Amino acid sequence: MQVERLGGALGVEVPGLNLALPLDEEQQVDLRRHLAEHLVLVFRDQSLTPPMQIAFTRVFGPVEPHPLSTHRDPAHPELLVLQNRPGEPGRRNDIWHTDMTFAECPPAASVLHALEVPENRGDTLFCNMIATYDDLSETMRARLSAMRAVHSAEPEVRARAGAAQDETVAAQTPVAVCHPVVRRHPETGQACLFINPYFTQRFTDMTVAESRPLIHFLTKYATRPENVYRHRWRVGDVVIWDNRATMHYAVHDYDETMPRLLHRTTAAGP
Repeated sequence: MQVERLGGALGVEVPGLNLALPLDEEQQVDLRRHLAEHLVLVFRDQSLTPPMQIAFTRVFGPVEPHPLSTHRDPAHPELLVLQNRPGEPGRRNDIWHTDMTFAECPPAASVLHALEVPENRGDTLFCNMIATYDDLSETMRARLSAMRAVHSAEPEVRARAGAAQDETVAAQTPVAVCHPVVRRHPETGQACLFINPYFTQRFTDMTVAESRPLIHFLTKYATRPENVYRHRWRVGDVVIWDNRATMHYAVHDYDETMPRLLHRTTAAGP
């Protein structure tokens, strides 16, 4: 299986593959290997029904619904519908984050299929958290490797709750979880920085105020231009990213007059 590199830090295009057709075992193994190596895979000119997208996602792990979402497809609860249209603006997601790190076992990968997108708007940026860790000083790597961090769904719950009172948000927020700040990729064994400024609340044995400067530094370091791939969406694109070793950021440079429709599915971890 041939791939074409899209950036120096991460990302490849996989040409000539029709994801609407069943993939044989060799193709599935190759795709899992390329995802672990390149972290973002792009497939152009695809046309997938929800069952087809769910079947493709299953190549990378069991398909699971988003635990907090209210925008699931009623016929396919594993499918998250991301939509922007007049009178129904889509939720902003323009902050660097890794999907669902507030879960005990965060997802392995996320798949996004573009059905309708505004031309030259709504790009998604991805950064490589393996390279981020590798590029840090030996002293910083050693310190981070001994640390754990608390991850909370509170920002996501609060964003979905709108003007709800703090008591309501607290009642709807799952219990926070702790993860190592540096994890090993389950397929490659590479060390990977595992924090993000959205769900990472603080480091254990540190306060939120004490933790924020280090989280900010690591985020800025991870999102240097040379460590980022910027995907410009076209109708028919399918993009899958390795949630264990990336952060991403959805550029919000469109308004509700610019229709946008994407389907997202998630492969469970590790």
